[in-house]
Amino acid sequence: MNKFFSNIKKYHKYAIRSAKAELKSEVADSYLNWLWWIIEPVCFMLIYTFIFGYVFHNKTPYFASFVFIGLTAWDFFNRMVKGSVKLITSNRDLVKKVYIPKYILLLAKSYTYLFKMGISMIITFCLMFAQGVRLSWHIIFFIPIIAILYILTFGIGMILMNYGVTVNDLANLTNVLLRMVFYLSGIFYNINERLAGPLCFILLRVNPIAMLMNELRRTMLYNQLPSFKWLLVWLGIALILNVIGIHLIHKNENSYAKVI
Repeated sequence: MNKFFSNIKKYHKYAIRSAKAELKSEVADSYLNWLWWIIEPVCFMLIYTFIFGYVFHNKTPYFASFVFIGLTAWDFFNRMVKGSVKLITSNRDLVKKVYIPKYILLLAKSYTYLFKMGISMIITFCLMFAQGVRLSWHIIFFIPIIAILYILTFGIGMILMNYGVTVNDLANLTNVLLRMVFYLSGIFYNINERLAGPLCFILLRVNPIAMLMNELRRTMLYNQLPSFKWLLVWLGIALILNVIGIHLIHKNENSYAKVI
């Protein structure tokens, strides 16, 4: 772990510069430029709010904000997990020519997605204000919840990044699993209202993204304390996944260039 933190400190500035370069390249040839980072999530929120709020008559309080919080958390998780699988192979020129700890590539990507999530969170707060959501001090707990989401996703990303080098079908399998998790995470419906019993428990506690979405909504929309017990459980699991991911990359990173 000392090597990991030493490398993070050493290559931190590179990760930031890489993230900035990627963000600039995304909008370099666009007329609307950075506005797309606002337009895209807002459009998805409007679509889901219309379909599930008006077409299917969803009565969840502050439904537009409810959906946007879910989409914000899901978008970060989905991009990080999906992008990590082929991250080493898509950077084969860099991997073959220059030594860089491979999790720094994921760190740079995470900064890009964190920036976009930050924009979405600002939009979320504006939407909550427009809907008349009554804010309370409980809202401060969204910060540790987002931190756990980041740590968990980073750990999963490192493991997938390692095996994505040698397992060719991992990207397709990951896409299928992500589609399943998308519909089972309660992004556009309230699991507590729609389900009960063991199935509700499984979806809200065994599925970490559904659990974290639910806790974000509890603290941001409904002035409730999060479930500290389950946040600690998943923080522990996230840290274990990070340790596994770091071990795998340190063990195998010298062989990546030969495989790709």
